[in-house]
Amino acid sequence: MPPKLTTTISKISSLSNPTNARIIDEFHRYMKYNGSSEHHQNNNLKVVLSWARFLGPNTTFYDIQSKEQIITFLNTKTKTPEEDPDKKWITT
Repeated sequence: MPPKLTTTISKISSLSNPTNARIIDEFHRYMKYNGSSEHHQNNNLKVVLSWARFLGPNTTFYDIQSKEQIITFLNTKTKTPEEDPDKKWITT
């Protein structure tokens, strides 16, 4: 069962980079203000939380300057045909 939105939101404060935590919190408030569904909010927050953890405590979203920095993260999500024969990782 996927985590609830409240569970995902509670993970924002546990990030090791307070700048990224603040940005993600602002992003969540923006989505809420614009009437995004809880499902949409949850999916987006899970992705940016994962990216923030990947960046670690010393890199903020503001530090991202090239598409290669993003592609490096996205490549961590790919799976081999043996791991995922149905290629469900693509929707991740």
